[in-house]
Amino acid sequence: MKTLIISASLLGLTACAATAPSQTSAIDPVVAQENVSAPVAPKVVELGGLTNDAAAERLYQALINANYLATKVAPTKVAVQFGDNQFLLEPSINSAGIDRILMNRFYAVHPQLQASQELPVVIGTLNQKLNFAKFVLLDQGAVIQIQGTVTFADRVEIEELRRFMLWTNGGLAQVAQSLPDGIDQYIRPIPLMQQMVPVKP
Repeated sequence: MKTLIISASLLGLTACAATAPSQTSAIDPVVAQENVSAPVAPKVVELGGLTNDAAAERLYQALINANYLATKVAPTKVAVQFGDNQFLLEPSINSAGIDRILMNRFYAVHPQLQASQELPVVIGTLNQKLNFAKFVLLDQGAVIQIQGTVTFADRVEIEELRRFMLWTNGGLAQVAQSLPDGIDQYIRPIPLMQQMVPVKP
């Protein structure tokens, strides 16, 4: 019964697809002021012509220099903290075409929900109705992968990445608001990096 309630709630959230980009892409005035008053470096990351490993290293260094909490979790993958959420960034450099950065979030699915026949249907419906990310079931339903893609040619702006993560967060927040209370007991974010607590001087 719980599975049916969860599935029905998930199906009901698809109406937010058309409003997610416009509602979440606005820049908070406080954040905008901080960007104006504080130096941001680098603004543009040159990735053209690099291998995926070298692009990931350069992206990692650029995020660190721009004051993001980030870490390399594989030769071609960078985990970054964005607000309360973590993204896995994976450059895919194509010398003959369009370059991409794959942005992933991962969620663990409770075994009770993994066995549900409705879960694949719900994931398929999300992919049909929502336009900010692709939803994929991995490991026989044990993991939900949410993936978006930033495309560029040779260079990408840190601000573009920030806005894309902000947009994705906004879309997922709308999804979460449509779910019943207690759903976080069934679907939880998978941490990509250890939490680092700042030490006060």
